[in-house]
Amino acid sequence: MASSSSLLSEDEFQCSICLDVFTDPVTTPCGHNFCMVCLREYWNSSSHCQCPLCKEEFSRRPELRVNTFISGLTAQFKKSLQVKSSRSSEKPPSKPKKILCDSCTETKMEALKSCLDCGVSYCSDHLTLHKTTPKLKKHKLMDPVENLQDYICQNHERPLELFCRDDQTCVCRFCTETDHKTHSTVPVEQESGEKKTQLGKTQADVQQMIQDRMKKIEEINHSVDLNKKNTEKEKADSVEVFRALVRCIERSQAELLEVMEEKQKAAERQAEELIKELEQEITELKRRDTELEQISHTEDHLHLLQVYPSLCRPPPTKTWTDVRINTHLRVETLRVLSQLQEALSEEMEKLPEIKLKRIQQYAVDVTLDPDTAHPDLMLSDDGKQVKHGNIRQKIPDSPQRFNQCSCVLGKEGFSSGRFYYEVQVRGKSNWDLGVISESSNRKGKIKASPENGLWSIWLRNETEYKARDSPPVLLSLNQVLQKVGVFVDYEEGLVSFYDVDTSSHIYSFTGQSFTEKIYPYFSPCLNDGGKNSAPLIITPVHHHK
Repeated sequence: MASSSSLLSEDEFQCSICLDVFTDPVTTPCGHNFCMVCLREYWNSSSHCQCPLCKEEFSRRPELRVNTFISGLTAQFKKSLQVKSSRSSEKPPSKPKKILCDSCTETKMEALKSCLDCGVSYCSDHLTLHKTTPKLKKHKLMDPVENLQDYICQNHERPLELFCRDDQTCVCRFCTETDHKTHSTVPVEQESGEKKTQLGKTQADVQQMIQDRMKKIEEINHSVDLNKKNTEKEKADSVEVFRALVRCIERSQAELLEVMEEKQKAAERQAEELIKELEQEITELKRRDTELEQISHTEDHLHLLQVYPSLCRPPPTKTWTDVRINTHLRVETLRVLSQLQEALSEEMEKLPEIKLKRIQQYAVDVTLDPDTAHPDLMLSDDGKQVKHGNIRQKIPDSPQRFNQCSCVLGKEGFSSGRFYYEVQVRGKSNWDLGVISESSNRKGKIKASPENGLWSIWLRNETEYKARDSPPVLLSLNQVLQKVGVFVDYEEGLVSFYDVDTSSHIYSFTGQSFTEKIYPYFSPCLNDGGKNSAPLIITPVHHHK
């Protein structure tokens, strides 16, 4: 079966933006592939979200994820390129430059050794005397080198076989009797070995620094991707909230317009009835006016006196002075607006619940660490409950263990990102909850404050809630807490507490600067003769979709 690298050409593994082999390849909805970074930079620099190759536009920026299939093929392709490159570069190792014998007079033979005492390189034949003559046997021989003078002291023309640690330079034995007489010197082989050891440590440090920075790059990229997902989620939640508010307003507006229309029609009907009644009275009054006009000109005095009693009084009519058309639309408007305000308030009350649901997405599994627990504390076997036992247990002390305050920490610490957990505090009269920095003091009396690396809230005497800020803040709560949610955003420097049952916010420490690991912190406080014997319980977080 042919490998992928033999079937595909380099062009098919090439990003059309950077013109290089794919790095973290991603695929657009139209089917084209690019490097993730290249495509993001292209979209960030453009006002349109479109494919760089076919120019197809997208209504929303697609969520980019590495195409694992193409990424695997790209890795194989890069590996095949490296193999080809290594094969093409596999040439016979270049032979070192020949060092010629300084003693040969005619045809120069290749030197076998260089003598540091003589300052001369010798071939095999001319080296014989150094092997047979006792005095020459003491000379220091080495593999032949071209720059032999660099290995010989320029002042005494002797081998540089010692290293002066005071002046950090190579010297010969004669130098130790003159300028370097009182200096600390060691054989160059010894100093070289120590320097190699130091270089090895330096190299290890450099490699570790490289790994740390590569890890930090991964963390940054992960944080960016996570933040993008969080932003999209928050945007969707916010859009839904505002849509609900808009629907509420539109519903109230439609109701108000309908009421206004009905009021207008009722006013028109009332006006028609009143006008009809007025017209009837006008007709009757005109008839009476005609009668009065006629009788006023009569010469029949007897008749005038006879009809006068009936004509002197006006016909029965209605008093119209206080009659008004009902136009009290403003009252109705105020009523509808009042209802709208109530509806909007109900919608706004849902916001804390929505926020808590979003925060609960960062739930982590917290387990208590028995190695940090005060000897008076009793932990459940599953590490999810802690209470004061009123009995000092015989357990070994350690730097991690609290020895005076009745506290215990979670096993896992956090040095980045966001995390959330919930603790049941039902039935207790005193407790402390929060997070603590890794280096915070665990011995003796502990002052709870952010300056001391402890961010917490507490309950005392069943009803007194405080945030242990600087200075402490008295908390006014509408009801007794039964379950508390603790949320931390490490990069944001935020520690928040929530009443899980009412989905309401209790208190937040903001603008903090975390520089080390922080751990969940728990204190069930003293047993208080059984009044505070209930445990603190780490409960599962129920996610809401």
